[in-house]
Amino acid sequence: MAALRKIIVDDVEVEVDPAMTLIQACEVAGIEIPRFCYHERLSIAGNCRMCLVEIVGGPPKPAASCAMQVRDLRPGPNGAPPVVRTNSPMVRKAREGVMEFLLINHPLDCPICDQGGECDLQDQAMAYGVDFSRYREPKRANLDIDLGPLVETHMTRCIHCTRCVRFINEVAGVAQMGQTGRGEDEEITSYLGAALDTNLQGNIIDLCPVGALVSKPYAFTARPWELTRTETVDVMDGLGAAIRVDTKGREVMRILPRNHDGVNEEWISDKTRFVWDGLRRQRLDRPYLREGGRLRPAGWPEALTAAAAALGRGKVAGLVGDLAPVEAAFALRLLVEGLGGAVECRVDGTALPAGNRGGYAGTARIEDIDAARTIWLVGTDPREEAPVLNARIRRAWTRGAAVHRVGPATDLTYEVTDHGNDRAALTRAAAAAAPAAGPALVILGQGALRGPEGAATLAQAVRLAGGLGAGLLVLHTAAARVGAMDAGCTTEGGLAAALEGATTIWALGVDEADIPAGPFVIYQGSHGDRGAHRADLILPAAAWTEEPGLFVNTEGRPQLAFRAGFPPGEARENWAIIRAVSGEAGRALPFDNLAALRRRLVGAVPHLGQPGTVPANTLAPLGAAEPAGGPMAAAVADFWLTNPIARASAVLAEMSARAARRSRPALAAE
Repeated sequence: MAALRKIIVDDVEVEVDPAMTLIQACEVAGIEIPRFCYHERLSIAGNCRMCLVEIVGGPPKPAASCAMQVRDLRPGPNGAPPVVRTNSPMVRKAREGVMEFLLINHPLDCPICDQGGECDLQDQAMAYGVDFSRYREPKRANLDIDLGPLVETHMTRCIHCTRCVRFINEVAGVAQMGQTGRGEDEEITSYLGAALDTNLQGNIIDLCPVGALVSKPYAFTARPWELTRTETVDVMDGLGAAIRVDTKGREVMRILPRNHDGVNEEWISDKTRFVWDGLRRQRLDRPYLREGGRLRPAGWPEALTAAAAALGRGKVAGLVGDLAPVEAAFALRLLVEGLGGAVECRVDGTALPAGNRGGYAGTARIEDIDAARTIWLVGTDPREEAPVLNARIRRAWTRGAAVHRVGPATDLTYEVTDHGNDRAALTRAAAAAAPAAGPALVILGQGALRGPEGAATLAQAVRLAGGLGAGLLVLHTAAARVGAMDAGCTTEGGLAAALEGATTIWALGVDEADIPAGPFVIYQGSHGDRGAHRADLILPAAAWTEEPGLFVNTEGRPQLAFRAGFPPGEARENWAIIRAVSGEAGRALPFDNLAALRRRLVGAVPHLGQPGTVPANTLAPLGAAEPAGGPMAAAVADFWLTNPIARASAVLAEMSARAARRSRPALAAE
């Protein structure tokens, strides 16, 4: 790191890295500089000129603070530190002029604009603009472009900051948006008018500083001052992105990202952003009991009695699904094991090693991707399994990281060195691995761990990481998997051993696995999906936005999800349902509230008592068996429809249909 350099910003002396831009140096000094085109995570464009500052002793005109580095400043008289002024008469006049130009063609339709109340242009026009306009000529109008079902465009409002263009090209990695023309003919457009083909496109809604790009599903449904904001975490994949859920009354109206540099930075996937309409549809709002082959509504007393009777008929198996909070999984384990049964969370058949946290949560962090110089992808397609993580890998690649892949060949938006999709290729790579030049990382997907060769594949991935001197990051597709394994919801022999001889199966949100015919099935979940169709008894539960809960993300970081609303009808919190059934069955669990349950949970698994902290995991030795060969299957068949909430969403169903149409080859008439 270069030696720090002193500069004076509005009479405040600070020491900063010479590589910093002036806009960053001003922020260090505690001074806010207005901007439209500048964004910390995008390349510098210097389009809007709103960030102008005065350099004392420099040229007799203001300078764009986003495009000038501290090292470019000349010292003052007698070697004094350079002086920057951000509120001088020159700067104020320049900003007023810039704002006047920006508003020349802007329609000024704030009362009907969906960005109203959250608009940077609106705020900065009030703070830095003037209260009149000298422009009397007709305003220019642009045609709106069709970007698909997610992003609505009003291109007449566009101020050509190019944030959307830079994000789509640099972060999402698809060259589908650009800027054409000059002057009055300048406009932002998509390539050949095509809809965007990326799972991250919704982020340009947040980036747009005006109302040119807004959320199409959310449009005209609420104003920001009507919404209640709840900070929580995402469960649509294993990343555990930091999000904000905005509710109006009892309804979730939208989901937005929160900044978390260690997990998702400030991006979220489109599935996370637009899944909220699935929280309203296909909801289970009352208990149901199957009689004569048909489900009929039942009251809670009758449902609890039926559940208690089923638990007393013989062996009980408990299955933990992909969206269950840790507290509910732990409570189910206490109940089922107390009845002499078995509990299993690896319902997809993955060979994750129970009790070996380094083997199922890895030894690396998500942020280790940033410094990695060598990255191996084993049996994973991160673009589908965790799009935000894939964007992070892409950024490492743009900085010079070499990416290698053993697994299905797909377009990841960056160059990879393919070693084939045969498990034997992984064995060869592990045998030839030598210490990497610089930090290295092995990212292991769930597709590599499924099937009879899963355990051996894990052993070879660990061997590869050891040979490279790399960290291991296990990329999970289920938000509940790591937490459930921390809570001990595993059985020796896996799913088959847990189900063997079971007369009753308690399925806690299990919608992604086949439940065998024969046993009595108690399904506890929030949506009438696959698991509910198989159930003999349905216990309606809260969705993840409707109860407080603990989730552990793919790197092993415990995170708290908070209640943003309340479950519909007679649905109840997951842990409370299990506690009520245990009392009815005469096996009352030793807690009566969530706080008591969490105390018992933390007593059993201490690191769960430190939300936000990634424990240092140890990796116990694994077997050295070599895979016999064979391809690795994709862990995610359809990005848009991976869980019951997503499958209930009309927006995501449309996106899934569009993706299916794009994947079909074009046929010409003969």
